[in-house]
Amino acid sequence: MTDRDVRAEVRAFIAEAWSPDLTVAQWWEILGDSGWGAPTWPEEWRGKGLGRDAIPIVNAELRAAGAVGPPAGLGMLLAGPTIVAHGTDEQKARYLRQIVTGQEGWCQLFSEPGAGSDLASLQTRAERDGDEWVINGQKVWTSGGQASELGMLLARTDPSAPKHKGISYFAFDMNQPGVEVRPLREMTGRALFSEVFFDDARVRDDALIGGLNNGWLVANTTLANERAGLGVGGGAAAGAAYPGKKAGMLDVRVGDLAERTARSGVQPANFGGAFELLRTIADKVGHTNDPIIRQRLVELYTLSELGRMTSLRIKASVAAGRAPGPEGNAAKLMMSRMCRLVRDLGPAILGPEAMIMGEATSGGGVIQEMVLFAPAPSIYGGSDEIQKNIIGERVLGLPKEPGPDKNAPFRDLKVGTQSST
Repeated sequence: MTDRDVRAEVRAFIAEAWSPDLTVAQWWEILGDSGWGAPTWPEEWRGKGLGRDAIPIVNAELRAAGAVGPPAGLGMLLAGPTIVAHGTDEQKARYLRQIVTGQEGWCQLFSEPGAGSDLASLQTRAERDGDEWVINGQKVWTSGGQASELGMLLARTDPSAPKHKGISYFAFDMNQPGVEVRPLREMTGRALFSEVFFDDARVRDDALIGGLNNGWLVANTTLANERAGLGVGGGAAAGAAYPGKKAGMLDVRVGDLAERTARSGVQPANFGGAFELLRTIADKVGHTNDPIIRQRLVELYTLSELGRMTSLRIKASVAAGRAPGPEGNAAKLMMSRMCRLVRDLGPAILGPEAMIMGEATSGGGVIQEMVLFAPAPSIYGGSDEIQKNIIGERVLGLPKEPGPDKNAPFRDLKVGTQSST
């Protein structure tokens, strides 16, 4: 299907199906069952079987029509593609429609206090008890943990195996005894992240994704999609809504979300769409003739275009039957560079107003929040240093960092001494 065909079909679908009087839940059911909510997924699993380049086309048409896009969050970005790649047919039937129709929100239960960049050092334990697993341990920097029904859980199921080989991947129910979620407040004033504690929590054996002790392979699919998603810019649709009952948005009228965005004149903070936002605000405050600001806007535009082109490379790789490769790592590094540029350029455009938060400021306070949030993308999803290690070792063939024997049982390793790869 050509880009023109995609655009025509999406327009026809929106003309027939979109109504601002629908609730978010009603609209997502229509959008998800149409296949346009997740156009890159297989047709038999609520998709269209298209490449990644279809996503910005679909988003652009939804935005032009003032329509709300598919569910935001990690279900669509990470859990769905991972289950498509590694789940059984029963698991796909159980989880994918609930993701694309926004009925269940997902969080990522990967990082731990002693296992961040060196994720394979994780110590959260899963011990079999009949047809269930008993979970004990702690996770941290969990995006949206307090508003999610399910989590992508990595847990150690075989401490006698080498650290990369004794890990399993579960679809974990967050709504149960033995799970405590503690929000972590950021300097933006928000609490997008949380820490999660497990005390004899349980997960069924049929929620094991990708097979026992095969979690590292499955997790790398999640991480590859995360890096590709974080590194690829693009505009959202007219309104952003988060899935699941805990988020409290399913009964909201979709027209209200779109109108809220239209009134503010800006999209939610999105570094991938930062060029258009900063250019618009620079024009509004009369700085588009400043040669230095113009030059830096051009740099931001260049990085945005490189991100778009990199996304096409990722799409070509996926179309050829390969998982997202080093292009995702390069895109993640490029996004970090864009964030630092926005951090410096945004205040230069706003001037003294950059010191004031709130919707009454130029841009509605979005730039100020982006400045405060700018350090985060260079850390989450694998820090810049880890991305460079991966490129150096796995792509360029440089010597690996020194570390313990990768065949040593995890239980024999001294936590905190492992290498990052």
